[in-house]
Amino acid sequence: MPDLRAAVIGAGRLGTLHARKYAAIPGIKLAHIIDLDTARAATLATELGATPLSDYRLLTDKVDLVTVASPGITHHEIASAMLQAGIDILLEKPMAETLAQARELAALASSSGRILQIGHLERFNPAVVHLHSIIKNPRFVECHRLAPFTERGTDVDVVLDLMVHDLDVIMSVAPSEVSSMEAIGVAILTDRIDLANARIRFQSGLIANLVTSRVSAKRERKIRFFQPDAYISVDYEARSIQLYRKTPPAQGANFPTISAEQIELGEGDPLADEVNSFVEAVRQRIKPKVTPEDGLRVMELSDQIKKAIQTNPVAT
Repeated sequence: MPDLRAAVIGAGRLGTLHARKYAAIPGIKLAHIIDLDTARAATLATELGATPLSDYRLLTDKVDLVTVASPGITHHEIASAMLQAGIDILLEKPMAETLAQARELAALASSSGRILQIGHLERFNPAVVHLHSIIKNPRFVECHRLAPFTERGTDVDVVLDLMVHDLDVIMSVAPSEVSSMEAIGVAILTDRIDLANARIRFQSGLIANLVTSRVSAKRERKIRFFQPDAYISVDYEARSIQLYRKTPPAQGANFPTISAEQIELGEGDPLADEVNSFVEAVRQRIKPKVTPEDGLRVMELSDQIKKAIQTNPVAT
């Protein structure tokens, strides 16, 4: 098979990582790096043997697949143009700035027959992959995703910037429709929501409590599941799971005991796995690991959360 020609739109931190992953895949020719900052695009392109460009519209007929790692507010415009040009896309989160835009992208991907994979990276985290074999009828989920402030991602609020990761994980392991929701959020350093808390009740009976902040003094990325037979704590960054199971009472005892297990899954390379999964979907013309429909479910939840926040304003 001839090499597939790839490009990366956005030469920031994440785009740089994507570009390096493409450059390492056999059968992929990293053809172009695109960024409005021509010096930054040229530096990365020189490192990886690609050609820099300043305008994504010049990619038509030049590439087969592309990562869109530009600011979230540009995703709809750029991804729409790429799909219309017949180019398959790995679209970094957030899928779009608004739910309406996300729906348009999903419809366009379907009508054009192109691959559109949404960049929910935690799906490829070894701990989350292993989680699927453990989860069984969870009743309560608690998520803490906290980060010190950086300017990156502030073109959108913290729900679309960070909370989407945990929403996607929850929906991937325990999918259900929402029956009710409460949320609160506050803008602290930017003019958008920087800290948010959402409490979601699903029709399955599952309740999820999510706390997300991008103005925290410390960094924490953990999700905890409580189900009838176990308590499961996942540390996204350590790639580890603490599993506590209830075991039958010992002979003569009145109460069950709890057994503890620490599951270390190794560092892995979730981004390489994500990019390779996308490339395989393009080569085989198969459904991507994270589909536009998956992305839409997260966008719908995010939209509901932001509307709930608007009905519960915080005095400042």
